[in-house]
Formats: sequence, structure tokens, C-alpha cells
Amino acid sequence: MVGGRALLPLLLLSALLVQIRASDPLFYEPFDESFEGRWVLSGKDDYKGVWKHEKSDGHEDYGLLVSEKAKKYAIIKELDEPVTLKDGTVVLQFEVRLQNGLECGGAYLKYIRPQDAAWDAKEFDNETPYTIMFGPDKCGSTNKVHFILKHKNPKTGKYVEHHLKFPPSVPYDKLSHVYTAILKPDNEVRILVDGEEKKKANFLSADDFEPSLIPSKTIPDPDDKKPEDWDERAKIPDPDAVKPDDWDEDAPMEIEDEEATKPEGWLDDEPEEIDDPEANKPEDWDDEEDGEWEAPKIDNPKCEEAPGCGEWKRPMKQNPAYKGKWHAPLIDNPNYKGIWKPQEIPNPEYFGLDKPDSDPIAAIGIEIWTMQDGILFDNILIADDEKVATSILEKTWKPKYEVEKEKEKAEEAAAAAGDGLSEFQKKIFDVLYKLADIPFLEPYKTKIIDVIEKGEKQPNITIGILVSIVVVFVTVLFRILFGGKKPAAPVKPVAEVKKPKSTESDAAGSSGDKEDEKEEEEKEEAAAPRRRSRRET
Repeated sequence: MVGGRALLPLLLLSALLVQIRASDPLFYEPFDESFEGRWVLSGKDDYKGVWKHEKSDGHEDYGLLVSEKAKKYAIIKELDEPVTLKDGTVVLQFEVRLQNGLECGGAYLKYIRPQDAAWDAKEFDNETPYTIMFGPDKCGSTNKVHFILKHKNPKTGKYVEHHLKFPPSVPYDKLSHVYTAILKPDNEVRILVDGEEKKKANFLSADDFEPSLIPSKTIPDPDDKKPEDWDERAKIPDPDAVKPDDWDEDAPMEIEDEEATKPEGWLDDEPEEIDDPEANKPEDWDDEEDGEWEAPKIDNPKCEEAPGCGEWKRPMKQNPAYKGKWHAPLIDNPNYKGIWKPQEIPNPEYFGLDKPDSDPIAAIGIEIWTMQDGILFDNILIADDEKVATSILEKTWKPKYEVEKEKEKAEEAAAAAGDGLSEFQKKIFDVLYKLADIPFLEPYKTKIIDVIEKGEKQPNITIGILVSIVVVFVTVLFRILFGGKKPAAPVKPVAEVKKPKSTESDAAGSSGDKEDEKEEEEKEEAAAPRRRSRRET
């Protein structure tokens, strides 16, 4: 009994130590002190960007700052002990503030795997092997919070990049944001932004990672060839069909309307245009140098009161005898074998997997190229407990974010008095950004975000932006639900076809289309009769 009482304090002390150990991060960098002497700058010539230890705008909190535009940056911090990813929960978390926005550049971290013993941290560059790459990246069609796992194929020994499918997009403002990746022992990975879950995935699911960590068991035989007599045509022209005797392929699509009569009052002898009677020959016009002067033309006022002027011609109408080029009707192909595919063979690179066999994290590196300055990294964390990450987020990021958010609201309120975004418009854009993250809109995501960003710069077109995106949403949803294509519009006779007037959608067309239209207009103008002659200077 006495021995049991003596053992109880030891058990309590042991439990307390375990609790204290569990509450400690595996790595934490708040940048309260200068990074110099603790982080190592790349010695490679490509990396000319200057890192600075600076305060976040409007705060007393320091971070690691990207100080120059259009530069490459590389810096690395080796861990005291490698962090294993094979057992238990691992939380990767860091804070980034895009103080000047992010038009084109990265703001992600690379979690470096152990290197050779002779490796020097000053050799860190874009070729340095990593285990995980995580964080914001935006440029052109790319707008995502990357999560990439580099995993070794045990059959080939090669490392393969596995990208998270449909990752969340990068917040579009200039506030501080926290990015968190939680890796669970049951193969689950969760991506959080500002403590809010944006994506949940499974490392072993082909639906979540591209390519899948587990290769397919079979692959198409690369040596298999399609037989020469393999017929992939489902339909063929009927070889027994004969063109009807009354089928006239030369009949025109349109003919003159023989029943048409010339309207009463038609002025056959009046031209549609006449010389402007009020025009005078310029005093400095030189017939020898400038040629014979011609008065500019104007519409004939007599034609405005009459049905028409000039030579009357019967209008054209659709030819009822027109049938066009004859083609034999299609019938089922008796030799049809389907679309040929090579036979499947066992995949020599296939392997089974219960959980990722990921390399440990031995260092944390930032290796980016960016067109923006003002990117501030802070509070870089690796932990084995989600509560530790949440606690640091609450203590470090949240107070700053609340201050920044209040400042942003005040600026928006001031701008709303003029032409800026109202609070209502702001909510609309927030909803639209979330809409852009819907997986089945992924092919249109970049265009949608571009439209939203234009709308933020021009608040007066908010309703138009909203309508445009809703139309895209409904169109894509319709295609998913019903599939297929819309029936082709019936061909109108040439006489009925009119050139549409230019619309805003035309203005949004490609520059190539605009150039083609311009060339057509120039040809038409060149072919048109001369309306006036002026002296060229």
C-alpha cells in the first residue's frame, strides 16, 4: 500500500510531462528575432531577391519579407531533428500576408526531405528534393493553394509529384491569412484557410490526387497495334442507294420572285445619292496636283419619300426545287468493330499501399519567383497536435486579422460614399469567389475569377457580373444534367441572313477575330464607290 502511494506521484508527474511534451510544437518560427544566422540564404546566382526582417504593415509583429519585385528568392532552415510523416498526426501551418496583392508569383513553402551528408544548405534551389510543397500560388491560369506530395515508387525508385485535385483558391485581399495542412494517420489530409476547412482528401484516393499514389494495376500495351482491317465506322453510306432522277444538284438555293411587282411611285430615273449642293470646292484645291474635284455625296432626299430609287430588280426567294448535293443515306456498318483500344497488360510499376511511405521533413525552404514585393511570411509551425496549431493561430494571427479587417471595413465605407464597393456588393463578390471554387466549374475558374476582379475595380457593373456568372453556372449545370448538344439552327436563305450589329460580347472576342473583321471592313470600304474626293495632305 505504501509502495502504491509512492508510485502515484511518479505517474502523475509522468502524465504531466507527456502533456507538456504534447503541447510543444515540433518546430516554430515566429520571426520575433532576425532570421540572419538561423536561416541560410541560397548561394546560387539566380536568387538575387533580398529578404528583410520587417514589421507587418500596421502591426508591431515582425516577419520575413520579400522586399523586391520581379526577383527569385530562396532561403532555408534546417530542423534540429527530422519530422516523420509515417506515424501520428502532423500539422503544417504558416501565415502569409500579401501586402501588395499577388498578380503573379508564389507564396508557398517547401518541406525538404533529408539530403546527402555532403549537401550544403547554400545549395538550396528549385531542384532541391522536397517531400511536400504547400501554399498559395497565383499567375495566369494558376490560382490555387498548392498541396503536392512527392512520393517514391518502390518498384522504380523514382519520385513522383502527386497534386491535390481541386485545391482552394488564394484569398484575393491584402490581409494576413493562415494556411494549415493536417495530415492524419488514416490517410486523410485537410486543408484549412484561416482555421476554416476548405478541402478534405484521402492520400490513396484517385479522386483526390493526380496522379494517384497507387498506380493502376494494368496499362495499355504500348506494343499493341490496331489491325489494318479494323473498321471503327459505326455508320457507312448505303452502297445500294441511287440518286433520284429528279434530284437536281445544280438548282440554285435562291431564285427571283416572279410574282413580285415594282411598287408604285418607284423613281427609276433618280439615283440613290446625289452631289451635296451645299459643298464648295476648297480654295486651295489644285486640279493638276489633286485631280478633278468631286463634291461629296449625300442621300437623295427624293428617295426618302418614295418606295425606292434607281433600277428596280425583283427580290430573291428560296428555291422550292433546291435540294443541294445528294448523299447516300447512312446505314449500320456490318463490319463495325467499335473503337479500337490496345489490350491491357500488367503495370510493371504497380504497387499496393496501405498508407503513404513519405520521406521525413528535414528542413523548411522558401523558394519562389514573384512579380510582387511585400509578401510577408510569419509563424511557421510544424506540430503533432491540432490544438497546438489552433492555439497559435488564435494568439498570433487572429488579433492582427481583426485589426486589418476593421481597417478594411472603414476603407470600404469611405469608398462606398464615392464609387467604391458597398457592403452589399462586397458580400456578392464573396459569394461569387466561393462559387468559383465549386469543382465542376474548375475549367471556367480562371475566367470567372478574372471577371470578378474586373467587377471589383468597376463596382457599377456588379449586376452584370452576377448575371454573367449565373449564366455560366446554369449552362454548365444543364450540360451535366442533360448532356448532349443543342440542335443546330436551321439554315436561313441568303436573302434573310443579315449581319448582326456589334454587341458587347463581340467586343470581348479575341484580338484575332477583331483583326479579321477589320480587314473585311477595309476590303468592303475599298470596293465601295467613291463618295467624295478630298485633297490628301
